Amino acid sequence: MPTSAAATPAFGQADLLNCEREQIHLAGSVQPHGALLLVRETDNAIIQVSDNAASFLGLDSNPIGKSLEQIPGNLAERLHPHFADPLHEIIRGVRCNVGRSRREFDCLIHRPLGGGLIIELERAGPAVELSHHLEKALQAIMAASTLRALCDETARIFRNLTSYDRVMVYRFDEEGHGEVFSEAREPTLEPFLGNRYPATDIPQIARRLYERNRVRVLRDVEYTPAALTPPLSPITGDHLDMSLCSLRSISPIHVQYLKNMGVRGTLVVSLLVNGKLWGLVSCHHYVPRFMHFEERAVCELLAEAVATRIAALESFIQAQAEFSVRRLEQQMVRVISKEGDWRNALFDRSTALLEPLGATGAALIFEGEVRTVGEVPSTAALRDIAAWLDKQPRAALVSTTAFAKDAPQFAALTPIASGLLAVPVSSVAGEYLIWLRPERIRTVTWGGNPFEPHLAGDDPLTLSPRRSFAQWHQLVEATAEPWGPADLATARMIGESVSDVVTQFRSVRALIAEDQVEQVRRQVQQSGNPVVITDPDGIILQINSAFDALLPPHTKRPSSVSDLPTLFATPEPALQEAVKNRRGWRGEVELEGRFDTPMPFLVRADPVFAPQARLLGFTLMFTDLTERKAAESARRRFQEGVIQQPRPVIGRLDSKSDLVFRNLLSTVLENAQLAALEIADGVDPAQMPNMLESIRQSVTRTAEMLGYLIWHSSSE
Repeated sequence: MPTSAAATPAFGQADLLNCEREQIHLAGSVQPHGALLLVRETDNAIIQVSDNAASFLGLDSNPIGKSLEQIPGNLAERLHPHFADPLHEIIRGVRCNVGRSRREFDCLIHRPLGGGLIIELERAGPAVELSHHLEKALQAIMAASTLRALCDETARIFRNLTSYDRVMVYRFDEEGHGEVFSEAREPTLEPFLGNRYPATDIPQIARRLYERNRVRVLRDVEYTPAALTPPLSPITGDHLDMSLCSLRSISPIHVQYLKNMGVRGTLVVSLLVNGKLWGLVSCHHYVPRFMHFEERAVCELLAEAVATRIAALESFIQAQAEFSVRRLEQQMVRVISKEGDWRNALFDRSTALLEPLGATGAALIFEGEVRTVGEVPSTAALRDIAAWLDKQPRAALVSTTAFAKDAPQFAALTPIASGLLAVPVSSVAGEYLIWLRPERIRTVTWGGNPFEPHLAGDDPLTLSPRRSFAQWHQLVEATAEPWGPADLATARMIGESVSDVVTQFRSVRALIAEDQVEQVRRQVQQSGNPVVITDPDGIILQINSAFDALLPPHTKRPSSVSDLPTLFATPEPALQEAVKNRRGWRGEVELEGRFDTPMPFLVRADPVFAPQARLLGFTLMFTDLTERKAAESARRRFQEGVIQQPRPVIGRLDSKSDLVFRNLLSTVLENAQLAALEIADGVDPAQMPNMLESIRQSVTRTAEMLGYLIWHSSSE
């Protein structure tokens, strides 16, 4: 939705121009199927309530000013054990009875920003048979071998669990647009599968709330909100932060959005993958419907398991990509040893360079020569593309699916080069590996016209179902099939491998091509990889700037291989022995460099031979292992942290409940460990610590939620 210069609108005051900034977490009211109390913790006094609190709870008078202990029933007694617990991230559920009739309620508690304790009370629901619902569902989630199968299974599981008329797995793309990726629905309903919705349908502030509050329920779009009294929190003097409230009123614009679709009740569950909002499980019902606390908690637990499995499957795709790259790398090494020119390995068969990325054409522009495979533009056009790439901000990868839009001068190439993906193969200008995809003319189905402008002051009440949600078909031309995450990862890895080979290739030529020595020295000097070149006796002929950057300030440059161990944290005589015996060596060392902590490096010392086995010298390449070591450390921490999951902190479970907890937690841990293995095998080491930590946090959160849910169920 477009924005304007208007001030940030308060809840309920937004229009279609400024709804992106509506303060939906400061709703100031609740849905009337429950009641809210704000408690001052210093004396347990109730200081703010929803207007319906007295009638909903069966109290004789407004509870404001009373202490929890003065509320009829066992509310204070059941809450007291939790007052010392951290309640800022996960809502705690407690079963209690309140009011004259001692009616049972589910009491949900958390601490908002600004202080106090928020208590939300809903009618108590029936107990959920956790073993039946969770065990089978978790096994089905773990068994899914593809992303499509997982999302289809997720839609089916959630529909069976919730009985909503329509359940959609909604996936966000890189630009924030959403797609109905999987769907389970009543057969009579119009299918939404494949429909796309613009990013503006879900404002950024709503996306951030989806990350904090993982489950949101709207019982009936026709509800009349119950306002908070007083309107402002007596603790902060400002609107109460309701970010984690289950009863929080829904933005009127979103309510109208749902009315326009004919939807009466919704349940939305967040899917967070690696700490980011990957998508939503969105459930629609065409008559009012409510999900009780235990049922919602089960949905949240399952969503955590689904997100973990998504991380694993996406990592597996990346692992497959890396396998393709390593195979190509081995070919290059093999060809170098036989023919002396690594480029032949890239073009020795027509599909070696195209298959890993699903490209229809590829080109290598290196040292003024252009080599191609598949369907590509003319050599002159490829040189022009390289010149265009030189003018772009320097990056490890450049990709586009609408090349003519980004560079109109290349519009004539659209039929065969609508998609372009390029990686530099060296630090020298004009040297690139480029992949191409042809134009794909297709029809994209949107849930409403995403490009339809809104007039100033547009009122959401004027939106008709046809205007907002009727399928709108867009004919998309001059674009290619999008490059997926696996394509980008594969291209980046191939580029890094080729760059390493280029550095090695040029280092070798520095020893065997005297007439080009100065030019090649400059090229090696520009390499981002630390390189040392020696003569046959280990006397250093060249050190590039990347190696110089590792040396401590005011350190004398080493003049021979025998000087290198003085830079190591621990002696490494094997390197000197290898040079002395004129053989190769590989090993790990720690360099005492510019930083307080020694940096780990893999050292590769390769002898270079001329014809008749005449030794010309050695090339020593240093590869930074910092990220790999951090990844290994993260993997160890993950194993230690995940395996030793704590038991529930709430009281002592009876033997039957404890067995249920152990069995379900075992399945959760199995899913997490499987995901961790696939992540460890398939992810860039730099990303691994954060991804493993995200999985570990998810398991910890799941174990805590599971413990409390079982305790809640068993204490009824």
